[in-house]
Amino acid sequence: MLEILDVNSKSLQKEFVDFQYKLYEDCPQFVPPFRSDIFMMMNKKKHPFYDHSDSDFFIAKRDGKVVGKIAALENKPFNEYHQVKDSEFYLFDCIDDQEVANALFNKVSEWARNRGLTRIVGPKGYGPLDGYGIQVEGFEHRQMMNMMNYNYPYYQRLVENYGFEKEVDFVSSFLSPQEFVLPEKIKKAVEIVEKHGTLKVMNFRNKKHILEWKYKIKEAYNRSFVKNWEYYPLSDRELDYAVDNAIQVAIPELLQIILNENDDIVGFVLPFPDASAAMQKNKGRLGPIGILRLLRELKTTEWLDFNGIGILPEYQGMGGNALLFDSLMRAAQANKRFIYAELTQVAETAVQMRKDLDNLGVKYYKNHRVYKKQLD
Repeated sequence: MLEILDVNSKSLQKEFVDFQYKLYEDCPQFVPPFRSDIFMMMNKKKHPFYDHSDSDFFIAKRDGKVVGKIAALENKPFNEYHQVKDSEFYLFDCIDDQEVANALFNKVSEWARNRGLTRIVGPKGYGPLDGYGIQVEGFEHRQMMNMMNYNYPYYQRLVENYGFEKEVDFVSSFLSPQEFVLPEKIKKAVEIVEKHGTLKVMNFRNKKHILEWKYKIKEAYNRSFVKNWEYYPLSDRELDYAVDNAIQVAIPELLQIILNENDDIVGFVLPFPDASAAMQKNKGRLGPIGILRLLRELKTTEWLDFNGIGILPEYQGMGGNALLFDSLMRAAQANKRFIYAELTQVAETAVQMRKDLDNLGVKYYKNHRVYKKQLD
């Protein structure tokens, strides 16, 4: 017998969180998220998402055993900004069983209808650092930390059989910093920008230096993605949560920001050393040994993750992107240990950024699809 339960107790919360780790315990590409991060998403008193919006969590049990889970969300500022009535789903995990998947999606549909919402979109989470979409390509490659989701190939079938259709794809691309040669087209754009002298790149000495610019970075972050599909105006607490978490693991000498003649930030990129190997060993836990393992991995990993790349809309197409990538590659090449790099989850609707990636000649090697379904 299959039953769907509201996650309304600490014991059910633990079952909800534990299920993903059990489902993927033998999957070498899966990178376990920090359990504390998932519990934080469920904490309606502490997570900044709940300052303005709502979410509930459900698990599917068959004969007393958990066989699936899902979260239902209503992001009210997103709906208001885009003039839509969307609900979202996130944290979806399921055994390869259409009956279980259908039951979970039926529960989200019921949840959404009770709130007067007319569409379900997802996977889409609780903030800008949560990965988007169901993975549909690149299953042979390891997940990039908790910057994205990983799932078994059968998820696409479960979702599409329920009636979901593509909303937007987020591609991730690969390059090798030490072998990378800036294309002539980009070099010429950089030369033009440098000749005009209206834009310049600034590097950071250390994390204290980054913190001195924290509020300007926050402002630029909130303004850079206004034309992106996933954008909505983040609250101060959401910005603090996102930027503070990003700064913790960012590499100061690789963090790049572009300034205009007034020293206002008009572009940035947040590079992170990839700690996936340590996260896999930690299995989602963060005890003293786990923290030491993470710190060691951050200092020795050969992988670099470029995430949070943003240019203010009014500066796109003016050479700022070329200047950003040029300075970023120079900094990455100066640190010889970084042999591999990923540019994580760029939406196909970010037209200028996708053009820039095409011009750079990167290799697209993962694809995550966000789905939509109109409610009857």
